[in-house]
Amino acid sequence: MKTIVKASLVTAAALTSANAVSNAALAAKLNSLESELSSIKAKLKKQNKKLNKVKSHDSNDNIKWGVDFRTEIDYINYDMADGSTRGKNDLMSNRLWLNMAYAPNPKNVFKGQLSYNKAFGAQFGQNKNPTLTPFGVRGTGFDTFDWVSNEALTDDSIKVRQAYWLYLGDKFFGADIPWTFSIGRRPSTGGFLANLRNDDAAQSPLGHIINVNFDGLSSKLDLSNVTGVPGMSFKLCMGQGSTNAAPRLGNLSATDYQNDAQQLEDTKLGGFIFEPYNDGQFIVKTTAFKAFDMPGFDSPTFFQAFAESQGAPVGSNGPAGFSQVGNMYGAAISVLVDGLGDDGILADTKVFGSFAWSKTDPDAGQQMLGLTTPFGVFGANPGEAKSGTSYWLGTQVPVTENGKFGLEYNHGSKYWRSYDYAEDTFAGSKLAARGDAWETYFTYQLTDALSAQIRYTSINYDYTGSNGFFASGGTPFKISDIKAGAAQWAQAGGANLTAADMGSFIAGTPNGAVQGVIGNLIGAGATQQQAAIAGLAAAMAPSIVEKAQDVRFYIRYRF
Repeated sequence: MKTIVKASLVTAAALTSANAVSNAALAAKLNSLESELSSIKAKLKKQNKKLNKVKSHDSNDNIKWGVDFRTEIDYINYDMADGSTRGKNDLMSNRLWLNMAYAPNPKNVFKGQLSYNKAFGAQFGQNKNPTLTPFGVRGTGFDTFDWVSNEALTDDSIKVRQAYWLYLGDKFFGADIPWTFSIGRRPSTGGFLANLRNDDAAQSPLGHIINVNFDGLSSKLDLSNVTGVPGMSFKLCMGQGSTNAAPRLGNLSATDYQNDAQQLEDTKLGGFIFEPYNDGQFIVKTTAFKAFDMPGFDSPTFFQAFAESQGAPVGSNGPAGFSQVGNMYGAAISVLVDGLGDDGILADTKVFGSFAWSKTDPDAGQQMLGLTTPFGVFGANPGEAKSGTSYWLGTQVPVTENGKFGLEYNHGSKYWRSYDYAEDTFAGSKLAARGDAWETYFTYQLTDALSAQIRYTSINYDYTGSNGFFASGGTPFKISDIKAGAAQWAQAGGANLTAADMGSFIAGTPNGAVQGVIGNLIGAGATQQQAAIAGLAAAMAPSIVEKAQDVRFYIRYRF
């Protein structure tokens, strides 16, 4: 018995010792595995960090490119005030936009757009041939600003249409107000409502009153969180549309980039865009601005002698040219209802209305929308401020699964003045019309990347100067008066007067033919001033557009 007990004790001791050795080995093994696992985790973390950098670079940190290429053909017709017609029935062109986007992180974004816009078989670049295109010569005024450099047909060069960076902040000075700040070449064409006809996303401005290239900055405050009103926001905008800096080696008597007294002063703009409500279906936007040192243009044709008499600057193309005539105010309110019902065709039907106002603020003695002649004052008097208005209505209806039909109408008053110089209509800006404009279009999505559109635009002008600048170029002559005066002149035996005819008459040395017609009119009961105005109307009629039409068809690749 004692022997058995002793053997058991020995066996237990041996097992306990063996277990101790086994536990120690197991612990050591576990410690080794934990060490290896920690090393693997560290390596994996490092690899993930590198992988995230690669993913970030692939998805955000490199420039992403998009292509928007449009080929179109336009039928353009102009009905002139003298009864003649002008135009072209097969203007073909290519427009290319190369879109860029770059985002190193969610708060910093760069966006850019390169542009090419050229007619088939032609280069309309202003500096290709200064003899044939004198307005491209430095010093005549047109080269001091680039409001339409990307929208007008030019040459085969690639130009920068947009280039700006955008910062997105979460809280404005600690308040629950998301905000943005941006500076550069602005997305300032194809704005709100004007984007519908162009089948584009809306850009920054309200398209009713601003549609022009410029450089500047903006900052937006999203007020919806603090007010509880959906989409309420306030955006401050500032821009510059020209400069009088002397170009390097452009003026040998001036140092590089100094203020050049021979050129127009800097043209600048400041204003805001306020959205009082935007829930995605009901969208209301308002804007107000002031533009400083507006350029006025005196035509080199029948206004030439008038321009000289008013002291207009003399450019290389003759006595006419640009001058600065004053400031301007503008404002607009635009409302879009994006969907009239919950389902069916009404769910995707859009209707909109917009009202805009403009007011000139001329410098002392200057005319922003008028002309003083020996025969009297036309339009606004020197130093006189004038207000104009415009209203715009439209709808867009999905008539097929992939097709949209649009219809728009707008009307502008006698003194209406907008910044729609870069509007996407070859026959002239319909939204700048001092008169009535109708437009209808059908856009069809052929594939994910291809679309087509047919569009018809018709503009009936009541007054001249719709697409002009200020000074005599913006004078609102009533077109019916021009037609009546020209007819009166013709009935008295006169032909259409040339600029030279009118220039000699204004100078007090009219030629025999002009004197004879004036004598006939006076003999019929007209005063000398009335007879002279009839002659002026006859000189103007061949150059005045009464009606304009543009039929456009395009195929567009966008991806």
